Amino acid sequence: MTTADHFFDMTTAPMRIGAVRLKVRDLDAVSTFYQTVLGLSPVATGDHRITLGTGSAPLLELEGDPCLSPFDPRQAGLFHTAFLMPTRADLARWVAHFAEAGVPLQGASDHIVSEALYLADPEGNGIEVYADRPVSAWHGEEGAIRMSTDPLDLKDLLQSAEGTEWSGFPANGSIGHVHLQVGDTGEADGFYRDILGLDIAARYPGASFYGSGGYHHQLAGNIWNSRRASKRPEGMAGLDSVEIVVREAADIAAITARAECAGFDSIKDADGLTLSDPWGTAIRLKN
Repeated sequence: MTTADHFFDMTTAPMRIGAVRLKVRDLDAVSTFYQTVLGLSPVATGDHRITLGTGSAPLLELEGDPCLSPFDPRQAGLFHTAFLMPTRADLARWVAHFAEAGVPLQGASDHIVSEALYLADPEGNGIEVYADRPVSAWHGEEGAIRMSTDPLDLKDLLQSAEGTEWSGFPANGSIGHVHLQVGDTGEADGFYRDILGLDIAARYPGASFYGSGGYHHQLAGNIWNSRRASKRPEGMAGLDSVEIVVREAADIAAITARAECAGFDSIKDADGLTLSDPWGTAIRLKN
């Protein structure tokens, strides 16, 4: 592998995803799914909640309430939480494990920047499990990030496992990105680009992909199921918040100022700053 063939180091990005919080109706069933299928481990537990992750690093916070209404897929909210495998071999080992688990697969795609598989948890929350390609493969001749949705060569992927078996979510795995359903991509750009300061790394018809530090995307928003959706109703299961780790404290101050100028309410506390996007998803910024 040449110097140009390096893999993206998420810790160098000005902003990266920390943990995702979901509200669920059946906490036991959903928690068991993520532990069994994705290999996450309990990091912390409390009344009607559990935090799952790898080692001591929290990745997924689940809050249970059986009185919640089911998530309506036409509403704004979560499209998928994308779990990033450190290597292609890790992804291949997970694919073999997943096949044995007998969980329905919703899709498998070659996105040029990555190889990805798609599924959903028991309450319909979308999941992507993926591995990145080297950064050198991401860009076209003019330097722009190229993304596509092509068939995934599963046979070739599985060969990269090299006979090794899945032993749980890798210690250096992470949530690489979160893809959202929004009501309008222009309005989403106004929040995620203009307020949070993310770059528009790529566009699909009906979708914007927001990157930080040159990554293909830490966040995305699409209207494929949720065109013209308004703020999500209270008391509905699904996405509650996305945590974004901001490398420089000064960037949080700048985001605060932009939010205030644009009329977005924010909450400051010891953990950082919380904003809500136009559809009610809380964005928790911490340093």
